[in-house]
Amino acid sequence: MPTPKIVLFYAFAPLADPEAIRLWQRDLCEALHLRGRILISTHGINGTLGGDLPAVKKWLRSFRGYAPFRDADVKWSEGTAVDADGYSADFPKLSVKVREEIVSFGAPDELRVDRGGVVGGGTRLSPDALHALVADRGDEVVFFDGRNALEAGIGRFRGAVVPDVETTREFVGLLDSGAYDALKDRPVVTYCTGGIRCEVLSSLMRARGFGEVYQLDGGIVRYGERFGDDGLWDGSLYVFDGRGSVDFSDHTAVIGVCAGCGAATNRTANCPDPSCRHQAVVCATCDAVPCAAHSTAR
Repeated sequence: MPTPKIVLFYAFAPLADPEAIRLWQRDLCEALHLRGRILISTHGINGTLGGDLPAVKKWLRSFRGYAPFRDADVKWSEGTAVDADGYSADFPKLSVKVREEIVSFGAPDELRVDRGGVVGGGTRLSPDALHALVADRGDEVVFFDGRNALEAGIGRFRGAVVPDVETTREFVGLLDSGAYDALKDRPVVTYCTGGIRCEVLSSLMRARGFGEVYQLDGGIVRYGERFGDDGLWDGSLYVFDGRGSVDFSDHTAVIGVCAGCGAATNRTANCPDPSCRHQAVVCATCDAVPCAAHSTAR
Protein backbone atom coordinates (compact mmCIF):
# COMPACT_ATOMS: atom_id res chain seq x y z
CA MET A 1 0.00 0.00 0.00
CA PRO A 2 1.28 3.52 -0.78
CA THR A 3 2.45 5.55 2.22
CA PRO A 4 1.30 9.19 1.90
CA LYS A 5 3.80 11.76 3.15
CA ILE A 6 4.05 15.55 3.00
CA VAL A 7 7.23 17.60 3.34
CA LEU A 8 7.43 21.30 4.19
CA PHE A 9 10.78 22.90 3.40
CA TYR A 10 12.69 26.09 2.81
CA ALA A 11 16.23 27.37 2.49
CA PHE A 12 17.52 30.92 2.34
CA ALA A 13 20.64 31.02 0.17
CA PRO A 14 21.84 33.21 -2.72
CA LEU A 15 20.78 31.56 -6.00
CA ALA A 16 22.36 32.89 -9.18
CA ASP A 17 19.97 31.13 -11.58
CA PRO A 18 16.47 30.57 -10.10
CA GLU A 19 15.10 29.49 -13.49
CA ALA A 20 17.55 26.60 -13.68
CA ILE A 21 16.47 25.52 -10.19
CA ARG A 22 12.83 25.74 -11.29
CA LEU A 23 13.38 23.46 -14.28
CA TRP A 24 15.34 20.96 -12.16
CA GLN A 25 12.66 20.81 -9.46
CA ARG A 26 9.79 20.66 -11.93
CA ASP A 27 11.34 17.77 -13.88
CA LEU A 28 12.35 15.92 -10.71
CA CYS A 29 8.92 16.21 -9.11
CA GLU A 30 7.12 15.21 -12.31
CA ALA A 31 9.33 12.13 -12.68
CA LEU A 32 8.57 11.12 -9.08
CA HIS A 33 4.81 11.88 -9.32
CA LEU A 34 5.00 14.51 -6.59
CA ARG A 35 2.45 17.28 -6.25
CA GLY A 36 2.59 20.53 -4.32
CA ARG A 37 3.93 24.07 -4.57
CA ILE A 38 7.47 25.40 -4.84
CA LEU A 39 8.58 29.04 -5.02
CA ILE A 40 12.12 30.03 -5.99
CA SER A 41 13.86 33.40 -6.02
CA THR A 42 17.39 34.78 -5.83
CA HIS A 43 16.94 34.51 -2.02
CA GLY A 44 16.26 30.76 -1.89
CA ILE A 45 13.47 28.18 -2.09
CA ASN A 46 10.20 27.52 -0.26
CA GLY A 47 7.79 24.67 -0.82
CA THR A 48 5.58 21.81 0.23
CA LEU A 49 5.24 18.50 -1.60
CA GLY A 50 3.24 15.32 -1.19
CA GLY A 51 3.49 11.79 -2.54
CA ASP A 52 4.42 8.22 -1.78
CA LEU A 53 7.17 7.82 0.83
CA PRO A 54 9.83 6.23 -1.44
CA ALA A 55 9.33 8.99 -4.02
CA VAL A 56 9.59 11.75 -1.43
CA LYS A 57 12.80 10.18 -0.09
CA LYS A 58 14.30 10.12 -3.60
CA TRP A 59 13.38 13.78 -4.04
CA LEU A 60 15.01 14.68 -0.73
CA ARG A 61 18.27 12.93 -1.59
CA SER A 62 18.50 14.89 -4.82
CA PHE A 63 17.44 18.14 -3.15
CA ARG A 64 20.07 17.88 -0.42
CA GLY A 65 22.66 16.96 -3.02
CA TYR A 66 22.68 20.59 -4.15
CA ALA A 67 25.08 22.44 -1.82
CA PRO A 68 22.91 25.53 -1.05
CA PHE A 69 20.07 23.23 0.07
CA ARG A 70 22.15 20.74 2.05
CA ASP A 71 21.06 22.16 5.42
CA ALA A 72 17.51 23.11 4.43
CA ASP A 73 14.87 22.78 7.13
CA VAL A 74 12.64 19.88 6.01
CA LYS A 75 9.62 18.83 8.08
CA TRP A 76 7.67 15.62 7.58
CA SER A 77 4.00 14.93 8.24
CA GLU A 78 1.38 12.34 7.37
CA GLY A 79 -0.53 12.82 4.14
CA THR A 80 -4.15 11.83 3.60
CA ALA A 81 -3.74 9.38 0.71
CA VAL A 82 -1.95 8.67 -2.54
CA ASP A 83 -3.44 6.94 -5.55
CA ALA A 84 -2.07 3.86 -7.30
CA ASP A 85 0.34 6.04 -9.30
CA GLY A 86 1.69 7.74 -6.18
CA TYR A 87 -0.04 11.10 -6.64
CA SER A 88 -0.99 12.90 -3.44
CA ALA A 89 -4.64 13.52 -2.63
CA ASP A 90 -3.63 16.59 -0.61
CA PHE A 91 -2.57 18.69 -3.62
CA PRO A 92 -4.47 19.14 -6.90
CA LYS A 93 -1.36 19.63 -9.03
CA LEU A 94 2.33 20.51 -9.12
CA SER A 95 3.28 24.21 -9.30
CA VAL A 96 6.93 25.33 -9.50
CA LYS A 97 7.46 29.06 -10.03
CA VAL A 98 10.10 31.76 -9.88
CA ARG A 99 9.05 34.82 -7.89
CA GLU A 100 10.65 38.00 -6.57
CA GLU A 101 10.13 36.70 -3.02
CA ILE A 102 9.74 33.18 -1.64
CA VAL A 103 7.49 34.62 1.07
CA SER A 104 5.54 37.65 -0.07
CA PHE A 105 6.07 40.55 2.33
CA GLY A 106 6.35 42.98 -0.57
CA ALA A 107 9.81 44.07 0.56
CA PRO A 108 12.33 42.14 -1.57
CA ASP A 109 14.86 44.97 -1.47
CA GLU A 110 14.99 44.87 2.33
CA LEU A 111 15.90 41.19 2.57
CA ARG A 112 19.59 40.35 2.73
CA VAL A 113 20.72 36.74 2.37
CA ASP A 114 24.15 35.14 2.50
CA ARG A 115 25.38 31.56 2.76
CA GLY A 116 24.30 31.50 6.39
CA GLY A 117 20.72 32.49 5.57
CA VAL A 118 18.84 35.69 6.36
CA VAL A 119 21.08 38.52 7.57
CA GLY A 120 19.81 40.48 10.57
CA GLY A 121 17.00 38.16 11.62
CA GLY A 122 15.84 37.44 15.14
CA THR A 123 17.63 35.17 17.59
CA ARG A 124 16.58 31.57 17.03
CA LEU A 125 14.84 29.78 19.88
CA SER A 126 14.31 26.03 20.04
CA PRO A 127 11.03 24.97 21.69
CA ASP A 128 12.92 24.23 24.92
CA ALA A 129 14.75 27.57 24.78
CA LEU A 130 11.39 29.28 24.29
CA HIS A 131 10.09 27.72 27.49
CA ALA A 132 13.25 28.78 29.29
CA LEU A 133 12.77 32.37 28.10
CA VAL A 134 9.16 32.42 29.30
CA ALA A 135 10.16 30.88 32.63
CA ASP A 136 12.81 33.59 33.08
CA ARG A 137 10.92 36.64 31.77
CA GLY A 138 7.29 35.69 32.38
CA ASP A 139 4.57 38.01 31.13
CA GLU A 140 7.18 40.36 29.74
CA VAL A 141 7.52 38.01 26.74
CA VAL A 142 5.27 38.83 23.77
CA PHE A 143 4.27 36.16 21.25
CA PHE A 144 3.80 37.79 17.84
CA ASP A 145 1.90 35.76 15.23
CA GLY A 146 3.52 36.00 11.80
CA ARG A 147 0.56 34.42 10.00
CA ASN A 148 -2.73 35.87 8.84
CA ALA A 149 -5.73 36.27 11.14
CA LEU A 150 -7.57 33.31 9.61
CA GLU A 151 -4.77 30.91 10.47
CA ALA A 152 -4.59 32.26 14.02
CA GLY A 153 -8.35 31.88 14.31
CA ILE A 154 -8.08 28.11 14.87
CA GLY A 155 -4.76 27.95 16.75
CA ARG A 156 -2.21 30.28 18.34
CA PHE A 157 0.17 30.69 21.25
CA ARG A 158 -1.59 31.66 24.45
CA GLY A 159 -1.95 35.44 24.77
CA ALA A 160 -0.32 36.11 21.40
CA VAL A 161 -0.55 39.38 19.53
CA VAL A 162 -2.43 38.52 16.31
CA PRO A 163 -2.26 41.26 13.66
CA ASP A 164 -5.54 41.68 11.78
CA VAL A 165 -4.14 40.91 8.34
CA GLU A 166 -5.40 38.86 5.43
CA THR A 167 -2.06 38.65 3.62
CA THR A 168 1.60 38.69 4.53
CA ARG A 169 2.06 41.89 2.52
CA GLU A 170 0.08 43.84 5.11
CA PHE A 171 2.70 43.35 7.84
CA VAL A 172 5.12 45.98 6.55
CA GLY A 173 2.45 48.69 6.54
CA LEU A 174 1.37 47.79 10.07
CA LEU A 175 4.94 47.89 11.36
CA ASP A 176 5.59 51.21 9.63
CA SER A 177 2.36 52.66 11.04
CA GLY A 178 3.69 52.42 14.58
CA ALA A 179 0.85 50.09 15.64
CA TYR A 180 3.27 47.90 17.59
CA ASP A 181 5.84 50.47 18.74
CA ALA A 182 4.88 49.77 22.35
CA LEU A 183 6.52 46.34 21.97
CA LYS A 184 9.92 47.67 20.91
CA ASP A 185 11.39 47.44 24.42
CA ARG A 186 9.99 43.98 25.20
CA PRO A 187 11.20 40.50 24.21
CA VAL A 188 9.15 39.61 21.11
CA VAL A 189 8.94 36.01 19.90
CA THR A 190 7.77 35.75 16.30
CA TYR A 191 6.24 32.47 15.21
CA CYS A 192 4.67 31.00 12.08
CA THR A 193 3.82 27.61 10.57
CA GLY A 194 7.22 26.25 9.63
CA GLY A 195 9.51 29.17 10.40
CA ILE A 196 10.03 30.82 7.02
CA ARG A 197 7.77 33.85 7.44
CA CYS A 198 9.43 34.67 10.76
CA GLU A 199 12.87 34.57 9.18
CA VAL A 200 11.82 37.63 7.19
CA LEU A 201 9.42 39.20 9.70
CA SER A 202 11.98 39.21 12.49
CA SER A 203 14.52 40.95 10.23
CA LEU A 204 11.91 43.57 9.25
CA MET A 205 11.11 44.18 12.92
CA ARG A 206 14.74 44.55 13.90
CA ALA A 207 15.31 47.00 11.06
CA ARG A 208 12.44 49.09 12.49
CA GLY A 209 13.85 49.38 15.98
CA PHE A 210 12.47 46.37 17.83
CA GLY A 211 15.30 45.72 20.24
CA GLU A 212 14.89 42.11 21.38
CA VAL A 213 13.43 39.93 18.64
CA TYR A 214 13.35 36.14 18.55
CA GLN A 215 12.06 33.61 16.05
CA LEU A 216 10.73 30.18 16.97
CA ASP A 217 13.11 27.87 15.14
CA GLY A 218 11.19 25.39 13.00
CA GLY A 219 7.96 27.23 13.69
CA ILE A 220 4.79 25.82 15.19
CA VAL A 221 5.44 22.47 13.49
CA ARG A 222 8.63 21.81 15.49
CA TYR A 223 7.03 23.12 18.67
CA GLY A 224 4.10 20.74 18.22
CA GLU A 225 6.47 17.83 17.65
CA ARG A 226 8.20 18.64 20.94
CA PHE A 227 5.36 19.61 23.26
CA GLY A 228 2.14 18.65 21.48
CA ASP A 229 -0.79 20.25 23.28
CA ASP A 230 0.93 20.21 26.67
CA GLY A 231 2.80 23.49 26.36
CA LEU A 232 2.01 27.08 25.42
CA TRP A 233 0.13 26.37 22.19
CA ASP A 234 -3.66 26.18 21.96
CA GLY A 235 -5.73 24.75 19.10
CA SER A 236 -5.12 23.34 15.63
CA LEU A 237 -2.49 24.27 13.06
CA TYR A 238 -3.79 25.63 9.75
CA VAL A 239 -1.99 24.04 6.77
CA PHE A 240 -1.99 24.98 3.09
CA ASP A 241 -3.09 21.68 1.60
CA GLY A 242 -6.13 19.46 1.41
CA ARG A 243 -5.96 18.52 5.08
CA GLY A 244 -6.96 22.05 6.11
CA SER A 245 -5.52 21.71 9.60
CA VAL A 246 -3.58 19.29 11.77
CA ASP A 247 -3.71 18.52 15.50
CA PHE A 248 -0.77 17.69 17.73
CA SER A 249 -2.48 15.22 20.07
CA ASP A 250 -5.70 13.43 20.92
CA HIS A 251 -6.67 16.26 23.28
CA THR A 252 -6.30 19.32 21.05
CA ALA A 253 -8.42 22.23 22.24
CA VAL A 254 -10.97 23.60 19.77
CA ILE A 255 -10.58 27.40 20.00
CA GLY A 256 -12.00 28.52 16.66
CA VAL A 257 -15.35 30.34 16.67
CA CYS A 258 -17.69 29.88 13.71
CA ALA A 259 -18.28 33.21 11.95
CA GLY A 260 -21.89 32.20 11.32
CA CYS A 261 -23.26 30.74 14.54
CA GLY A 262 -20.50 31.12 17.13
CA ALA A 263 -20.01 27.37 17.64
CA ALA A 264 -16.58 26.01 18.48
CA THR A 265 -14.80 24.68 15.40
CA ASN A 266 -11.31 24.08 14.02
CA ARG A 267 -12.61 24.21 10.46
CA THR A 268 -11.97 26.83 7.76
CA ALA A 269 -13.55 27.06 4.33
CA ASN A 270 -13.57 29.11 1.18
CA CYS A 271 -16.62 31.24 0.54
CA PRO A 272 -18.95 29.16 -1.69
CA ASP A 273 -19.93 32.22 -3.76
CA PRO A 274 -17.45 32.61 -6.67
CA SER A 275 -17.63 36.42 -6.28
CA CYS A 276 -16.39 36.14 -2.69
CA ARG A 277 -12.65 35.79 -2.19
CA HIS A 278 -12.61 35.35 1.59
CA GLN A 279 -12.00 32.33 3.75
CA ALA A 280 -13.56 32.05 7.17
CA VAL A 281 -13.52 29.99 10.32
CA VAL A 282 -16.82 28.21 9.80
CA CYS A 283 -18.50 25.06 11.08
CA ALA A 284 -19.80 22.43 8.65
CA THR A 285 -23.44 23.39 9.29
CA CYS A 286 -22.98 27.07 8.44
CA ASP A 287 -20.72 26.28 5.49
CA ALA A 288 -23.64 24.41 3.94
CA VAL A 289 -25.65 27.67 3.86
CA PRO A 290 -24.24 29.80 0.98
CA CYS A 291 -22.44 32.90 2.30
CA ALA A 292 -24.24 32.82 5.68
CA ALA A 293 -21.03 32.61 7.70
CA HIS A 294 -18.60 34.11 5.21
CA SER A 295 -20.49 37.38 4.92
CA THR A 296 -19.89 38.04 8.63
CA ALA A 297 -16.26 36.93 8.66
CA ARG A 298 -14.76 40.36 8.00
